[in-house]
Amino acid sequence: MQLLDIGANLGHESFRHDIDVTLQRAQAHGVGRMIVTGASREGNEHALALAHAHPGVLWATAGVHPHHAVDYDDATEARLRQLAHDPAVRALGEAGLDYHRNYSPRDVQLQVFERQLAIAAELGKPVFLHQRDAHADFVVLLKRWRDKLPTAVVHCFTDTREALAGYLALDCHIGITGWICDERRGTHLRELVRDIPANRLMIETDAPYLLPRTVRPQPAHRRNEPMYLRHIAEEIARDRGESVETLAAHTTATAEAFFGLPPLAQARPLAKD
Repeated sequence: MQLLDIGANLGHESFRHDIDVTLQRAQAHGVGRMIVTGASREGNEHALALAHAHPGVLWATAGVHPHHAVDYDDATEARLRQLAHDPAVRALGEAGLDYHRNYSPRDVQLQVFERQLAIAAELGKPVFLHQRDAHADFVVLLKRWRDKLPTAVVHCFTDTREALAGYLALDCHIGITGWICDERRGTHLRELVRDIPANRLMIETDAPYLLPRTVRPQPAHRRNEPMYLRHIAEEIARDRGESVETLAAHTTATAEAFFGLPPLAQARPLAKD
């Protein structure tokens, strides 16, 4: 049984000193492959370098997160176009809207989001999307471009039933993180994941963020990492009323198809803590 983490920020500075050990722990816990999220000009380069250093284990996305939209310029766009042609870059993003923090002005976020959707449409690349507290504007843009995009995943979904229904109606994939393991704010997701078709559901850690609260004991450093993906898989499987083996098989096959990855030749069993 193998799991595939579709969103891990392994270029984050917290992984700079132990990335090799982090990957070893992930593989020992059945997480054989990971997509490294690119979310800024510098972050895209780190993500790509990691994918090149660990072929067959890591792949990358390339994009500009709405927090960094204010830094987007023509040079950034030119580099995104170059990165999109690298075989290790499997999707454009993380791109989207974030009205929770508003680190970039909303009008700038909207412009930069649409520019990245246009690149993905032109080049035929999947998109890895972020939305927080911005559903109304986000879905308007997504509807405008959806039929021009091959595939789209709304990553780290934490929103409402209505938002989920809207994304599924647009034939989007849905990424679920350890938010579902949080008894304080993620309980609504335990019902919503039952409504996600198996061929639209993918799982992710969003490491080093969103450490699942079901991890026991909680590590003192509080850093999330891909080895904890199985805690998310176990929670989702329980909520969907299926075995974790079934959940793993479906989410892995869905991620392989979405990112255009070959099936893993040899699988390892999930390790226990």
